[in-house]
Amino acid sequence: MTTVLHSDQQVLRARADLAVEVERAGSALAARVVDAFLNVPRHPFVPVFYREESGLHLPWREDDFVDDSWLAEVYADRELVTEVDGVHAEDAPPGGFRGGVATSSAPRPSLLAELLDALDVRPGNRVLEIGTGTGHTAALLCHLAGSATVSTADRTDRLVDDARARLHDNGFEPTVVRAGAADGHPAGAPYDRILATRGVRRIPRAWLDQCAPGGLIVAPVGGAVARLTKLADGRAVGRFLPRNPGEARATDATDSRVLDDPAFSFWAALHPQDLEAAHRSWLAHHRPRREWFTLEAGPDAQHIGYTAPDGTTLTWAL
Repeated sequence: MTTVLHSDQQVLRARADLAVEVERAGSALAARVVDAFLNVPRHPFVPVFYREESGLHLPWREDDFVDDSWLAEVYADRELVTEVDGVHAEDAPPGGFRGGVATSSAPRPSLLAELLDALDVRPGNRVLEIGTGTGHTAALLCHLAGSATVSTADRTDRLVDDARARLHDNGFEPTVVRAGAADGHPAGAPYDRILATRGVRRIPRAWLDQCAPGGLIVAPVGGAVARLTKLADGRAVGRFLPRNPGEARATDATDSRVLDDPAFSFWAALHPQDLEAAHRSWLAHHRPRREWFTLEAGPDAQHIGYTAPDGTTLTWAL
């Protein structure tokens, strides 16, 4: 099948449509975040991605489309899976394969916009991204802060090399390194902003050490996204965001509509032993939302806390 060459007008229209969708889905996003999605292309960073059909992970390439519908797919407000069990979409057989779980992806734009808005990146901020993936998020960070002050790290040479090349080809020159998520990138520290899009059980010590006092850390912790401010004493404290890049889904005799409630799914993750008891407890505490919870992360101990209107405080150690 012949590759479709998209015109600049088609690409600009697709980017503009995505920016409008991101702004519509967001909760009072900063104009500079929406502007980043308008000005930074997505399609060069996801030349091939997976679609799941009838249990198969199928690679979708631009060559598979005879019109501009490929652009519509790439610029849709959804996550694009680019690696399954370490197999990159570019390397997958045309007929796909069964089984496996996503190990790298381009995040859903509207949720990514919420993370970037919470990160509050300003020009000149020193920024560390944990999990380079396709490189698209790093490109957005470069647009917001400037390439010279952005560092991004991922776990494999393949991810790092591909992302570095794509970023360079599109005019972005951040520092791209291979590193474990928990290690951060000490050579570029201290950072004013640290962003992670993949969940961690607790904030790694390296992130606390590498974040400057007054800096922000935005990362999924305990099933929800936390926004923390680094304090002068070495701790980072903050709250959870209302939105989340993926809600936990549980299965039990309890009504599935209740389990789909993001407020309860967060509470249930804090009470994993007995789901029905967790539901009763959640109701007894007047259905607290996750943005009402706090997270305190120190070098030696970390905990999630909730203070009820009557002053009663509950804590869960991480």
